[in-house]
Amino acid sequence: MKFTLATMLLISALTLSACNTVEGAGRDMTAAGVAIQQEARSAR
Repeated sequence: MKFTLATMLLISALTLSACNTVEGAGRDMTAAGVAIQQEARSAR
């Protein structure tokens, strides 16, 4: 689980660094949050 979470965070960071607008950054952060929530729910 830790590896998957670390991988998701790394992908999110790379995606955010490529984003040029505030709106795009918000979408990226939302997608990252959803992925983290899903990972947390599956770990229960």
